[in-house]
Amino acid sequence: MVNEKTPLLQYKSYYFLRDLYHTNEDDAKQNSTDLHIARPIYQLEELHKDAHYEKPYTTVKSKAANYYKSIKPLDCLLNRIPLLRWLPEYNWKRSFTSDIVSGITVAVMHIPQGMAYGLLGNVPPISGIYMAFFPVLVYFFFGTSRHVSMGTFAIVCLMTGKLVSEHTNLEIMANGTQKLLDPNIEPDALKVTNIQVAITVTFGVAILQLIMFTLQLGAVSSLLSDNLVSGFTCASAFHVVCSQLKDLLGLSIGKRRGNFSFIYTVYDAALAMAKPNITALFISLVTCSILILNNEFFKPWLSKKCRMPFPIELVAVFVGTGITYFTGIHQSQNVTTLGYIPTGLPEPIMPVFELLPLIWVDIIVITMVSYTITMSMALIFARKLMYEVDSNQELLAMGLSNCVGSIFSCLPVTASLSRSMIQQTVGGVTQLASVVSSVLLLIVLLWVGPVFETLPRCVLASIIVIALKGMLLQVKDLPRYWRLSRWDGFVWAVTFFTTLLVQISVGLAAGVAASLLSVAAQGLRARASILGRLPGTDLYLEMKRHKATVEVSGLRIIHFVGGLSFASRDSFKDLFIQKVGMDPGAILRKRAKLEQKGIYGSDQEDLIARGIIIDFCSLTFLDPSGVVFLRQLQSDLEKLSISLYIAGCSGQAYEVITNCDRWEKKDSKFLIFPTVHDAVLFAQSNLSIQIKESETLSDKV
Repeated sequence: MVNEKTPLLQYKSYYFLRDLYHTNEDDAKQNSTDLHIARPIYQLEELHKDAHYEKPYTTVKSKAANYYKSIKPLDCLLNRIPLLRWLPEYNWKRSFTSDIVSGITVAVMHIPQGMAYGLLGNVPPISGIYMAFFPVLVYFFFGTSRHVSMGTFAIVCLMTGKLVSEHTNLEIMANGTQKLLDPNIEPDALKVTNIQVAITVTFGVAILQLIMFTLQLGAVSSLLSDNLVSGFTCASAFHVVCSQLKDLLGLSIGKRRGNFSFIYTVYDAALAMAKPNITALFISLVTCSILILNNEFFKPWLSKKCRMPFPIELVAVFVGTGITYFTGIHQSQNVTTLGYIPTGLPEPIMPVFELLPLIWVDIIVITMVSYTITMSMALIFARKLMYEVDSNQELLAMGLSNCVGSIFSCLPVTASLSRSMIQQTVGGVTQLASVVSSVLLLIVLLWVGPVFETLPRCVLASIIVIALKGMLLQVKDLPRYWRLSRWDGFVWAVTFFTTLLVQISVGLAAGVAASLLSVAAQGLRARASILGRLPGTDLYLEMKRHKATVEVSGLRIIHFVGGLSFASRDSFKDLFIQKVGMDPGAILRKRAKLEQKGIYGSDQEDLIARGIIIDFCSLTFLDPSGVVFLRQLQSDLEKLSISLYIAGCSGQAYEVITNCDRWEKKDSKFLIFPTVHDAVLFAQSNLSIQIKESETLSDKV
């Protein structure tokens, strides 16, 4: 079968393997019923020929043709408007009552949260109620999640509020007149109100989400890892608390803008604590105490008795409003209240397009945060209740919701964690619960709104702060992430401290950069281990962890994990030298110097193996620079009479090697095997033939 004229490293060798799992004859007899396999020792090229290997090849034209063939107009309509798919299958008798109860519960939560978070966004509190009506109805038609409660979200409202405070320079007075907030503003400067800035931000977010939907970028939220989101939301929660210190403590402090605003605001609050509004401070303490007692004691007890939670926030709003109205403390004690709240639906307002170029960076940040939070909540419920959500369709639903919301004085909408959990826990089955909630909120918008005009702002500030308890306690995540992975802890810390101490948008950018750095660093950091054979088997395991393994005589088997590219070849070389115990290039240079002095053969003791097998089954990436490195390594080893074998090479890596050989017109002569065992058997036969040839040559001599 072997042609003597064919070089040893090029012939097709068929050494049939017998008793693959049992090399010992006694063991084979005792286990005669076990499976035995006989097959040739394959090199990868031979295996590809026998298996009719063919590289997958498609053209852009064929892909487009297949795509258009798969398009069905009815399916496209149902995918774009999911309501048409699930509503005909809706079980009205079984589910509608649960959705009504869930909708009423969520509406009760929307009232205090909407007004509080509207205040957080530096817009009139009624805008928070608008956000729970107009965008929610649009999401009902286009959203794929059945349980998320769209509307206000503290972090997004805060980020929008920051832009509102930075760019607003015109105030609309109660009598309809306009007042410049900055008298020194240039006459030709752009003059915008807080509502105009807010809806422009919302419009920008909507356009960006629709562009992302068109480009099918639903998976972009994966750029924000769990540890990044945890650090970002935790730091943002501290910003929210800091922004509420003025109303919470009844302090007279101005708004800080720009970098390090958190530090400056805390400093201003510390100085102003000498003259707080005692009445506002007392109301805040009482409200916070009642909310904490409810959340820690009464709420857990009630959850065992009834699925519907007690609306403590709404009770606090009504009680605070009633006390202020009947006692007049907002006038006698100078307690700040919400003030004028309009009735009816808002008039449509067009965004200020000239403002978009000034705020596009912040719009990108708000879009990423809003979409990531919403998708995270949607996926939680989808996995829990066994249904699917479409990440790209969610972009369309949110984009259209914000597009409509930008016309009706709304901030960017996001899924609320607390409301979504309540909507599902109370028994909500579909987004019909949101429709029920919207109908009830419409009543508030048309008639009930003015009732809350005497509500103290410190009550809303207390509701905001207590609602953020879970986010604030995420600071405990740092030790956990640090123990699980130093890189995860690093990303969390960078995101948290940059967001907290510098600025929210800068913090998110720093977090993404830290995440990409961690991925790149861990991807470039290759790992290698020495493999040994488990006696009586064809299994090759890491010797450092499996003490029963033994090293194959005359061979060194290295398992390589990671990518081999222009960026990692130096680290691969260091690992190779470390595991093999020698540097082929250094030995060749040393040999060349000795040969110049007439000294030959003095460095043979440096060679600890006659064959080296590299297991590439865990190779994640190979580029042409890596192939060049392998060629140089093989050349150096051949000069030392050491054979290099490659095992477990993937189809993509094999194609990179063959493509490099074809384009560069080089014959690398790599010996590539499908498994480590094939490489070992081939190397052993190769070594035995070399030994016999050397013995024959010595006998002749």
